[in-house]
Amino acid sequence: MPILDPLKKTIAQKHRLYMKICRECGARNAETAVKCRKCRSKNLRWKKREIVK
Repeated sequence: MPILDPLKKTIAQKHRLYMKICRECGARNAETAVKCRKCRSKNLRWKKREIVK
């Protein structure tokens, strides 16, 4: 079921797409994270994303 409300769509995209991924254990972390929440590594990357309209 597609989301038709543009405000809700942007909130959902931000929540699903803007996060950091740990390169060592693969855990998803908040976008403000400096260290991994699971293994405490500082080796984080942004999640790869492509917004489709």
